[in-house]
Amino acid sequence: MNLRQTLDFLLYDWLDAPTLTQRPRFAEHSRETFDAVMETCERIAREKYAPFNRLVDTEEPRTVTEPDGSLRVVLPQATHDARAAYAESGMLAAAQDYEHGGMQLPYVIEAAANAFFGKASISIGSNLLTVGNANLLMVHGTELQKQVFAANEFNGRWAGTMCLSEPQAGSSLSDITTRATLEDQDDPLGPRYRLRGNKMWISSGEHELTENIVHLVLAKIPGPDGKLIPGVKGISLFIVPKKLVDTEGNLTGVRNDVALAGLNHKLGWRGTTNTLLNFGEGQFKVDGEAGAVGYLVGQPHQGLRCMFHMMNEARIAIGMAATMLGLAGYEASLDYAKTRTQGRPVGPAGKDPSQPPVRLIEHADIKRMLLIQKSYCEGALALLLYCAKLVDEQHTGDAAQADEARLLLEVLTPIAKSWPSENCLEANSLAIQIHGGYGYTRDFSVEQYWRDNRLNMIHEGTHGIQGMDLLGRKVLMEEGKGLQLLAARIQATIAKARPQPALSAHADALAQALARVGAATKAAWATGEPTEALANAVPYMQAFGHVVLAWIWLELSLAAGASKDEAHRAGVAGATTYFYHYELPKIDAWLRVVESRDMTCASMPEAAF
Repeated sequence: MNLRQTLDFLLYDWLDAPTLTQRPRFAEHSRETFDAVMETCERIAREKYAPFNRLVDTEEPRTVTEPDGSLRVVLPQATHDARAAYAESGMLAAAQDYEHGGMQLPYVIEAAANAFFGKASISIGSNLLTVGNANLLMVHGTELQKQVFAANEFNGRWAGTMCLSEPQAGSSLSDITTRATLEDQDDPLGPRYRLRGNKMWISSGEHELTENIVHLVLAKIPGPDGKLIPGVKGISLFIVPKKLVDTEGNLTGVRNDVALAGLNHKLGWRGTTNTLLNFGEGQFKVDGEAGAVGYLVGQPHQGLRCMFHMMNEARIAIGMAATMLGLAGYEASLDYAKTRTQGRPVGPAGKDPSQPPVRLIEHADIKRMLLIQKSYCEGALALLLYCAKLVDEQHTGDAAQADEARLLLEVLTPIAKSWPSENCLEANSLAIQIHGGYGYTRDFSVEQYWRDNRLNMIHEGTHGIQGMDLLGRKVLMEEGKGLQLLAARIQATIAKARPQPALSAHADALAQALARVGAATKAAWATGEPTEALANAVPYMQAFGHVVLAWIWLELSLAAGASKDEAHRAGVAGATTYFYHYELPKIDAWLRVVESRDMTCASMPEAAF
């Protein structure tokens, strides 16, 4: 199936997304309006994104020096056109209230529609940051901050970023040193501070795609002794616009003291600028004084709590980005395997050179590599849409539904980010393999998909961070309630599948795997020593993710049973069988070191390396 057909199956045959229209927030929608949004996004992605995917990869962002000594970023015209088309579609405000210019779309529909852009060209823009930035302000900002900053991000006038990392502190946010000093407690846009520091790895940190850029910056407010508070407790969050604005959202003509120090030149995602920004070094003095003007969001020292709203959104979005790159590679390698002839089958007498070569897809090992890609990428897409629907449940369900959705999302978010970023990257590697030597060249697209996808294991929290979050926090929180809820949903699927002869063995295998994860969780924490428990947090997460994906595939098999499309039923059945026969058994090796609290890696002396 193509992407649109796959999405239709997941949204309508499996998740039953139209039932969301029974809720007041989505009452004006129907399957017809959902389809219209999907068709619009598919068209824009096809016309404005896909044709320029290679262009934005080869014509990387570059800088030119302006007369005042500042650096200006130059991007291809195609990037400007694609961004404008996306903004005009209304998708930046897709989930927002009608009164705020939004469509009040369910998040699951928004996520599905955005999948077209991820597959067409992941790096041509970073709209997810703008949306995430604005969504954070809608939750934690003042009414005026919402009206001035969030509203102008949703309408496309301005773009947004998140500024967390620093050159000396990547993921270790407790070590940031950007300082914020109070200047005016009573500024209408929020308590006004002056920020001084440097931020690194800022996607879309500088460009001219929009008239302004709204930076959300983590910084520390000094304590009474003038020193920065150690750790994360001292971190606050600030709105730092590139250009200063008034309370009506108009540009004042004053450039804020935010300067581009340089661009990072990346392996992939080359179409999106990635920057080092200097805040408050005096290149653009405001009122004759060095220091970037920033407005406090929320309460002092609560910045990390606020920023996690955006970070969690971004983690699901990164999982989707990884998935769509995987699917793009899968489709490319499938087309290649169907048309490229290579080799001859082995018969009882060996190979017959007098016979013509056969297509790649007729070889068992090629089918194996295609099945791996299909099971990884389509399974990951299903998982992410499931998580997206949980977001809708959290926001529009009754109190019990909302709380269940919240807890399930807490447990599933590390998987939603990490599992696709690891396994869909492997899918891209296999897409190259199917192309052979051609796959290693720029004559074919699959090498770019791999390069673009390699980033997704790193940003928005590395594999190691996600593993520790899962085993160290998420499965334990609220006395393990989230894990228990997930286990109950998996068990419900097992109960539905067991009576079906074609699925009963899979159901039994999943039941055993689920029990194994539960036992491993207890064994990891048997001593209560975090060093021992978390020494193998990543293998734990890998096993946990595989069990979740096995559950997803069993769910999809149940949903596909009613399909009239024989090829589709065969596709789901084949991917499910492959996953249970080849992938699910891998959890034994992963969980073995978790259960024994194996310290081989943790105890390795530095000198031994």
